[in-house]
Amino acid sequence: MTAGVDESTESLAAAHWAAGEALRLGAELRLVHTWAWHPRPPASVPADVSERHWAEQTLDRAVVSVRSAHPGLRIVDRLVADSPVNTLLGEADKAELLVLGSRGLGAVTGFVVGSVSQRLVGRSPRPVVLVRARQTLADDHLPAPDGISPDEIPQTPYRDVVLGLDTARPCDELIEFAFAAAARRDARLRVIHAYRLPTAHTVDAGSVPTPAPALVAERERAVVATLRPWCEKFPRVPVVESVVRGRAATELVQAATGAGLIVVGRRTRDAHLGIGPHIGPVTHAVLHHAGCPVAVVPHP
Repeated sequence: MTAGVDESTESLAAAHWAAGEALRLGAELRLVHTWAWHPRPPASVPADVSERHWAEQTLDRAVVSVRSAHPGLRIVDRLVADSPVNTLLGEADKAELLVLGSRGLGAVTGFVVGSVSQRLVGRSPRPVVLVRARQTLADDHLPAPDGISPDEIPQTPYRDVVLGLDTARPCDELIEFAFAAAARRDARLRVIHAYRLPTAHTVDAGSVPTPAPALVAERERAVVATLRPWCEKFPRVPVVESVVRGRAATELVQAATGAGLIVVGRRTRDAHLGIGPHIGPVTHAVLHHAGCPVAVVPHP
């Protein structure tokens, strides 16, 4: 488990989220911070401190914060003089999960996916989770009943894990990630399959469009059939399937409201075809507008 940290509040929130996930996985947490020398240091670096020393202090602050909140967690810190993209891509090769912070969009609790985050999401060989600023451990759980003290919040149930499912091109990596995440949390898995009615341009000449109720029933059967082997593999995960008419991006962003984690996919591209890193429109929309942590899982 690896989290990239810098001076931002969103990166610290990501580090704490990664710590919780590392504990659930029984894994160590690697906190990685990169720095580079500049002829004119950024304004954030005090005038009487070298850039390297400031980088060391930044990493130390993150380690102390996470260690104080999770005293039983093994933490490995790494300071690297290199670009964040190169460093974190190298770390992702060795990690089960890469966790990054992302700024919120003001009143809209979504993400600003900067160039570094976007390149990492588009190129990482491992799943990447983006965590918004001000995300706390309590946000992973349903609201605590009155009379429950803050230190008892982890005993309250976890919020749902949400999965966007494309039955036309289902992906084992994506589905397994969502089921496993729900299983670690003893949480409910909400599976969203969105569809749109065929238009005149998409109906073959001479064919008869499927009536809407029959189309819904057909989609529901496809969802159940796709999930059946995973429900058998994870029998303790309660699953709620939703087949909805609409745009997948819109439905997933709405489903993310009140969720603990939303899981979407990113199809990998073969380098020999000359196709570079690509984030599809649905994943792109979810990254920008979801109000909870977003896991992007690469798959063929």
